[in-house]
Amino acid sequence: MTFAIHGLAVARGIAIGRAVLVASSRVDVAHYFIEPSQVESEIDRIRIGRNAVVDEILRLQASLMNKGPREAPHELTALLDVHLMLLQDVELIAGVKHWITHRLYNAEWALTTQLEVIARQFDEMEDEYLRGRKADLEQITEKVLRAMNGVASAVVPAPARTVRKKSQQDLLLDDTVDVPLILIAHDLSPSDMLQFKQSVFAGFITDVGGKTSHTAIVARSLDIPAVVGARLSSQLVRQDDWVIIDGDAGVVVVDPSPIILAEYGFKQRQGELERGRLSRLLNTPAVTLDGQKIELLANIEMPEDAPGAVKAGAVGVGLFRSEFLFMGRQGKLPNEEEQYQAYKRAIEGMQGLPVTIRTVDVGADKPLDKALMDGAHLNPALGLRAIRWSLADPAMFLTQLRAILRAAAHGQANLLIPMLVHASEIRHTMALIDRARVELDNRGVAYGPLKIGAMIEIPAAALTLKVFLKYFDFLSIGTNDLIQYTLAIDRADESVAHLYDPLHPAVLRLVAGTIAEGRAQGKPVSVCGEMAGDVSLTRLLLGMGLRSFSMHPAQILAVKQEVLRADTSKLAGWAEQVMSDDEPALRMARH
Repeated sequence: MTFAIHGLAVARGIAIGRAVLVASSRVDVAHYFIEPSQVESEIDRIRIGRNAVVDEILRLQASLMNKGPREAPHELTALLDVHLMLLQDVELIAGVKHWITHRLYNAEWALTTQLEVIARQFDEMEDEYLRGRKADLEQITEKVLRAMNGVASAVVPAPARTVRKKSQQDLLLDDTVDVPLILIAHDLSPSDMLQFKQSVFAGFITDVGGKTSHTAIVARSLDIPAVVGARLSSQLVRQDDWVIIDGDAGVVVVDPSPIILAEYGFKQRQGELERGRLSRLLNTPAVTLDGQKIELLANIEMPEDAPGAVKAGAVGVGLFRSEFLFMGRQGKLPNEEEQYQAYKRAIEGMQGLPVTIRTVDVGADKPLDKALMDGAHLNPALGLRAIRWSLADPAMFLTQLRAILRAAAHGQANLLIPMLVHASEIRHTMALIDRARVELDNRGVAYGPLKIGAMIEIPAAALTLKVFLKYFDFLSIGTNDLIQYTLAIDRADESVAHLYDPLHPAVLRLVAGTIAEGRAQGKPVSVCGEMAGDVSLTRLLLGMGLRSFSMHPAQILAVKQEVLRADTSKLAGWAEQVMSDDEPALRMARH
């Protein structure tokens, strides 16, 4: 039966494929694709883990047999029998082998996927006792996963697999694995998203999240349709269901009929044609009708993203989110050499174009590891994150600063400091940068020059710009956090997502004021938040005086098209009218 789930549109386009559910688990489960040659070794890992749990239960049964009925009640022995039976269940074993062999899932992912399939069967049972056995199945799965933690995987994430193009009608009838896949999860951390970055997924759906949560940001960087905040999607959609993601409307269609499939297939083709038309602008300079040169930069997460940014037409990197080098490492932070090599690869990958590296920005919705998420504080977004975290650990911060300085010897590099607000923080940061230079001098290690900039993402910073401009060479407006802190909206919380408004008059005045003050003092100002890549806001930002935009590479050509059609001499007055309106969105809609 066809039904729709509504969420928040965060990455545009249409995706059609089979559902791949990432089941939640109390054990942190890795999800990645393996090579065909590694299938047998992954099946062996499952077998070893299962056998370890079987042996544990058999030992416990033997121990209970030597005790009296008081210490070994019948209920306990019966429960152990049930666990043994579930461990040896043919459907569980065959299903796990299927996911490993045919979908090339790693062993842990295959086990949790098959758990999800069987658990749904238990949910549909009429007998209450049998439904209750679902909890036993979950328990033994957790035991196997924990046992497998001691069985090291020799695999690494496999490269992306080629997905053969099929007609829309064929897709409904095709049961092979060679079709697009749609990833569905309750939530995905930024590090999860990076694991899937080189995978075969055609789209993403999560139960939770907001339009500018970091999961959404990384999804947009993949240039594939995504919907977040879809509430119960991970419970309503079944493994291998056919699913359509309408990334423009924020709608997920499950089990589509042939008519609906044909309609969305047409929309999908229209989107591909539009992308083809935009590609013609690749080598066209970004200059407005009145001759204003506009700088279109790229936001990247990993060094490997740099060549793609060049290919997309970026004239540099306006934001390299260095925190992604730190995530998912079980607390083991990258050392100076590892970071230096990563920053060097990014700089060399940009082929002489400038690269702005932001110092590590972790905390709130970007924990270093899922297991280390900040649950001790009521609002981690207001806690020890970004530069506050760095200044609290000077040894870690100095390691990163030395690595960035060394990489700057290989090309144009800028240093960007996030979440500054106090003059004392600025002075402390500058002192540590100077100290990093001295330490490199003492070691006789070469390093390059750095322009140093500050992110303006807290209203207090936007209101005290003269202090910042005394110390910094440039400013970069992080609109995602600026909106969050100005409007007191948790940008990762879908329950208040409707209040997240980049066109709120207060937000627009802070952005416009920052641009104006920077220009007045001859200091470059860019916008590196999601507003920069939103084509509906391009003309407004141009009217405010913005001349440098930094966005995901996939959005550059669409923004360039708006730039080429714009006349900034006519936009300035209109932008003033929009900012002075009580409801700027309505005025923009009428324009």
